[in-house]
Amino acid sequence: MEITWYGHSCFRLTERNYATVVTDPFDSKEIGYFPLKLKADIVTVSHDAPGHNNSQAVKGTSHVIDGPGEFEIGGVFITGVQVDGSSKKARETVRNTIYVFDYDGITVAHLGDLKQAPSQAEIDALGSVNVALVPVGGGGGLNAAKAAEVISLLEPNIVIPMHYATEAAKLSLDSLNKFIKEMGLTKQESQPSLKVTKSGLPDETHVVVLDYQRE
Repeated sequence: MEITWYGHSCFRLTERNYATVVTDPFDSKEIGYFPLKLKADIVTVSHDAPGHNNSQAVKGTSHVIDGPGEFEIGGVFITGVQVDGSSKKARETVRNTIYVFDYDGITVAHLGDLKQAPSQAEIDALGSVNVALVPVGGGGGLNAAKAAEVISLLEPNIVIPMHYATEAAKLSLDSLNKFIKEMGLTKQESQPSLKVTKSGLPDETHVVVLDYQRE
């Protein structure tokens, strides 16, 4: 399967003969980046905010999933687990949904706007995670230190950071470098997309940085 990043928390997951998924499409007027010009069978929305809920920007969609549950669409098994998207001190708790996509045994977890480490029960509900799409830039999501903590809990094979400061983003977020340093890594080379196979999964957690695509 192939994973492509379109900025902020928006990814496209594709695999031949399976449904295509787009996660957290954004409103470019609010968030920055170029307007989305994507097609997909399925759109998932982690929570109701302009950076994550612009499902109208994706064409050809037959299913929009915006909450927890279990779904099977076009050969893809999707598990939505609702977690607290905000600290306990907040008066109004924003609910965030983590989605796990199972493409023939390869699992990809999109953490949405997760702000704090999930509970053990929530982690158990997610199951085994091969690829984790993790917010790392603070703001509405995990900061670098908390992202590293969550990664240690999930123990994915591959981590792809999202939701951080870029030249194209309007939001005030932390840089990717903070997260890279938190993970004890040196500067990471980026790549246009990631192709994932079962046989190609690393034994130790590996961070992959994707280039923002404008198509």
